[in-house]
Amino acid sequence: MSVKANATPLPDRVKVKRALISVSDKTGLVEFATELAGMGVELVSTGGTRKALSEAGLTVRDVSDLTGFPEVMDGRVKTLHPGVHGGLLAIRDDEAHAKAMSDHDIQPIDLLVVNLYPFEETMKSGADTTTQVENIDIGGPAMIRAGAKNHGYVTVLVDPADYTSLLDELRTNAGETTFALRWMMAGRAYARTAAYDAAVSGWFAEQSGDTAPRRLSIAGELAESLRYGENPHQDAAFYRTGENRPGVATARQVQGKALSYNNINDTDAAFELVGEFDPARTKAVAIIKHANPCGVAEGETLIEAYRMALRCDPVSAFGGIVALNAKLDAASAREITEVFTEVIIAPDADDEAIEIVRAKKNLRLLLTGGLPDPRAKGRFVKSVAGGLLIQSRDAGVVDDLDLKIVTKRAPTEAELADLKFAFRVAKHVKSNTIVYAKDRATVGIGAGQMSRVDAAGIAARKAADATKAAGLTEPLTRGCVVASDAFFPFADGLLSAIEAGARAVIQPGGSMRDDEVIRAADEHDVAMVLTGMRHFRH
Repeated sequence: MSVKANATPLPDRVKVKRALISVSDKTGLVEFATELAGMGVELVSTGGTRKALSEAGLTVRDVSDLTGFPEVMDGRVKTLHPGVHGGLLAIRDDEAHAKAMSDHDIQPIDLLVVNLYPFEETMKSGADTTTQVENIDIGGPAMIRAGAKNHGYVTVLVDPADYTSLLDELRTNAGETTFALRWMMAGRAYARTAAYDAAVSGWFAEQSGDTAPRRLSIAGELAESLRYGENPHQDAAFYRTGENRPGVATARQVQGKALSYNNINDTDAAFELVGEFDPARTKAVAIIKHANPCGVAEGETLIEAYRMALRCDPVSAFGGIVALNAKLDAASAREITEVFTEVIIAPDADDEAIEIVRAKKNLRLLLTGGLPDPRAKGRFVKSVAGGLLIQSRDAGVVDDLDLKIVTKRAPTEAELADLKFAFRVAKHVKSNTIVYAKDRATVGIGAGQMSRVDAAGIAARKAADATKAAGLTEPLTRGCVVASDAFFPFADGLLSAIEAGARAVIQPGGSMRDDEVIRAADEHDVAMVLTGMRHFRH
């Protein structure tokens, strides 16, 4: 490691003679402390941690032995004392510090092992405000920061995952820690308190309805380091934020090789889309390539929905992501695995389906245990040079909108069902977006174009390709509906869709030329529904 030299050189090796242990997460605690004690390390502890160690037969001093003061106020005050913080912050090689320690009987603490009150877990449980506030740790973060600041002499552990690394070092170095380890653990300690404070401040902002707090902290926990980012020359890592939302970050990977950066991005897009479809009403499948859907369909069964989704763009589906809104069954698994697929993500899978997928050793199967709620609040973060753009998740759902029929002809019942389907899909396609749909299945998708006319034309061309691939003579778009993610600024985009075969259209409206667009629809006996809500996705 490379660290800028200090004015006063810090020791490389520090003997661990005394450890203060105070943990909420007691994973591996007894085994860890037992080995420390076996190396001659004196154990000091608090409350429940001391009780657990004592019951395991270990000799443990109470922290009040260091402070000369008992725990008070239901344990709120126990370590906030010079007897603790002096032992953590004292520079051992400084004469004035050493004299102060001697004068006030402050004993050095060489190892601090602390993890914090479970504020994040309590927040996920939906606890009441009083319980949540009581789970804000004060003494723990204060000790962690103090020990980490004095990393020249103190080793700080904030995660049971680091117990093994410390013990290995103590065994290797006759009970001493190296500066390199102390430096590394100090960095992890500050990252932990930063993440903890981010959770606390975020909770306060949420409770007060402050959607744009003056200062914003965002934290995550490393899920895994990735081989590379979007391209091999880019570094990448995947972090979990702790949001309790079913998806790629919370899924259980049943089998398959490690996910790549692009896999994670595309799988998230696929599962968020398929979450728009209520499994109690219908089965749905979305096939995603490069974060855009190349086919989406509903059906009475998953295999029916998959076949219809695949029909929309079988070429682009190769090497794509398949997302399901219901339990993966064996028949669907067989069909999906006939096409090269990178990832399958579903709420669940039956045993036979898992075995079928297992035959494709590189195919990743992710099971989430549920679907993301399309109406749930959340936050979307995008980085820009020198800053962050923050917005709420697009929680608009077409079923909740007051749809307005603005043409002489109203859509039929079947057309209205298809219009709603198409608008659900359009919400998850990069803008500018045009989606052709028929019988609750996409038949052509135009994504990410600078012009809506271009998007309509590309969607029509893709539909023509799909028609040919399916061996059909009648275009798939004949009698279809069309959805646009934003208004038609001119009638030309609508006319392109009508030329492709669309008989009904759903769009937000709001253009200065809405009257012109509506008039064009009436002239071609096309039904038009306005949503009043757009779904830009950049």
